[in-house]
Amino acid sequence: MQGLLIKSTGSWYQVQTPDGQRIDCRIKGKFRMQGITTTNPVAVGDVVEFEMEPDQESGIITKLHQRKNYIIRKAINLSKQAQIIAANLDQALLVVTLASPRTSLGFIDRFLVTAEAYDIPARLIFNKVDLFSDEGLEILADLKAVYEKIGYPCFEVSALEGTNMSTVQELLKDKVTLFSGHSGVGKSSLINALLPNLDLRTHMVSEWSDKGMHTTTFAEMFELPQGGFIIDTPGIRELGVIDIEKNELSHFFPEMRSRLNQCRFNNCRHINEPGCAVLEALEEGDIELSRYESYLSIYHGNDTRA
Repeated sequence: MQGLLIKSTGSWYQVQTPDGQRIDCRIKGKFRMQGITTTNPVAVGDVVEFEMEPDQESGIITKLHQRKNYIIRKAINLSKQAQIIAANLDQALLVVTLASPRTSLGFIDRFLVTAEAYDIPARLIFNKVDLFSDEGLEILADLKAVYEKIGYPCFEVSALEGTNMSTVQELLKDKVTLFSGHSGVGKSSLINALLPNLDLRTHMVSEWSDKGMHTTTFAEMFELPQGGFIIDTPGIRELGVIDIEKNELSHFFPEMRSRLNQCRFNNCRHINEPGCAVLEALEEGDIELSRYESYLSIYHGNDTRA
């Protein structure tokens, strides 16, 4: 039997069959060991094959179909290399807030680099615009300009007041979309606004730390009435870039990628080399300093700051 993996709780997985039936499944022992270097050999969004256990209502996953793409992060469990967040995505939406809690530019850039590396179109959703002062709206406009200039669409929304939610609905139509971001940025509130019948748990941002509290504890996929799916994931406190060689990193910054063939040296690191087109563009203001600082941070391995 074949199905779509729509929910992962770590040890159990829920698989939806083409006729809409949902079967709780686990992984066959041998399957778990076959050269898997991630904490989770299968992930939400995967197409899998399974067989029912004798005299049980549960199944065993026996085969993973080839993925179109996937997105990963460094695993908290150090014995394994990485954690697959989700697979077979049409796009990824990073939910961003400028306060309560603040999403750092470094975190945004690491997410975008990871999406670029795994060939997943990314968009930025700036939530909680109802809380912005006039000064905050000016900062938001500047930030949007930085990312839209290099090709990342940005959207201002308020899950609380419903601002621009129809725009988001249109963006999601007929696509498999990953929702990601820090805890407390309002992912669950956004999904509740899109699918009111779900009633996902939401939580106030912790007053003493200004960090969001985790309300989603596992990845889950939800079907949209207008067609398509959204994948809700646990809030990410840190996002480490993985499986990207230093000499390839600049390829995943669009504003650098377009200038790479203009550097004097083929093996230019874009740090202190003479005749570097990236450094020239930085000096002329064509590459944002914050983006270049993110590049250096990832290049030097300081890439897990929240």
